[in-house]
Amino acid sequence: MTGTLEPLWPAPTATDPVDAVVTVPGSKSATNRALILAALADQPGYVRRPLRSRDSLLMADGLRALGVGIEDTLNSTSGVSGGGDAWRVFPNPPALPGQYSLTGPLGGPVRVDVGNAGTVMRFLPPVATLADGEVHFDGDPRSYERPLDGVISALRTLGARIEDEGRGALPLTVHGTGGLVGGTVTVDASSSSQFVSALLLSGPRFQQGVEVRHSGAPVPSLPHIRMTVEMLRAAGAQVDAPEDGGEPDVWRVTPGALLGRDIVVEPDLSNAAPFLAAALVTGGAVTIRDWPERTSQPGDQLRGLFTRMGGSCELTPDGLRFTGTGSIHGLDADLHDVGELAPVVAAVAALADSPSRLSGIAHLRMHETDRLKALADEFNALGGDVAETEDGLVINPRPLHGGVFHTYEDHRLATAAAVIGLAVPGIQVENVATTAKTLPDFPGLWSAMLDSAPMSAKG
Repeated sequence: MTGTLEPLWPAPTATDPVDAVVTVPGSKSATNRALILAALADQPGYVRRPLRSRDSLLMADGLRALGVGIEDTLNSTSGVSGGGDAWRVFPNPPALPGQYSLTGPLGGPVRVDVGNAGTVMRFLPPVATLADGEVHFDGDPRSYERPLDGVISALRTLGARIEDEGRGALPLTVHGTGGLVGGTVTVDASSSSQFVSALLLSGPRFQQGVEVRHSGAPVPSLPHIRMTVEMLRAAGAQVDAPEDGGEPDVWRVTPGALLGRDIVVEPDLSNAAPFLAAALVTGGAVTIRDWPERTSQPGDQLRGLFTRMGGSCELTPDGLRFTGTGSIHGLDADLHDVGELAPVVAAVAALADSPSRLSGIAHLRMHETDRLKALADEFNALGGDVAETEDGLVINPRPLHGGVFHTYEDHRLATAAAVIGLAVPGIQVENVATTAKTLPDFPGLWSAMLDSAPMSAKG
């Protein structure tokens, strides 16, 4: 986050329809997967246009602690074809500048801070099993409450030694032995698709590869697993997945070398949600630059969701242009696969002309905060009528008034509050700086959008 922000941020109210072009930073999900794959490759590679936020910096720092060389080329063109914003990743640090060796193993003892980043706390323990030595993982207080048992129990089944004092959560210590046998494991990933992705990403380096079988309620956020599979294949891994006609809820990764590749990170489409919502709420238009024609990102479903709520969109040479009509309609939507979009969708629904029901998102209770309770509490404190259900929210629009919107250290709560603030004067957002988790300088981007000026984010 740039600059100093007050504890309470006055969310700007729109006086006119927006008309802006926005460049959102790179995808957190893709950036952190790319870093893992580059760290486990057999040769150096580049991660270009990475997200530079708290979550991705924690991932990079965790890999550095394990012995991976990550060279920041943000302000340098040395050794980078064409220069530009990139991380050059050496699976093992170079002995001398410009030299690279495969002889230096990942190692401990080291301590890794995961913050409150789900990808870091779940993706790095499998990597740590490949290190030689103890790797201790710790994080923010909320990270102790987030589910990690699926990864821990699976790694134990595959041959790892992990100490967690029986909690199935952080803090924990992985006793790495320089490798992992791997093989077949059954895991209940109904609380997080990241359990599956965590095992698949390191699977090529396990001696027997890995076969992950899910057993339990349906896996949420399946597009994120598809992203993992696609990125693994791009790095040279052989992967069998259900969407290819394979066995349902079974993923297989064959052991083998990963290639050091030049990976260009797509814009984070989920972080485009509040900006597209602004077009709906104000009856204006917003273009998100570089929106891909084909992507596995869950955020791509915003096009359909917000069109159902009253807007229209088209892919142009500049990106996705979304236009609001000035009317907002409620909707009945199962957001099981795209739960991260729920806070902003709920904010738009609270301003709609008819009720909404959002379902399939019980797993949001174990995200950065209990998002369902937080959304209901905060909207209702502003005069709303929002009720929790077993797996979602029922939102009956009512006139809202100003007040303090608490964010619970959750970046998506903060952006949802900003959307409400467009239509409701007097919204004061607690700790808007928490948006730096995945969206650097959100307040600056938001203000620029309302000034109807093209803008970009350094991320």
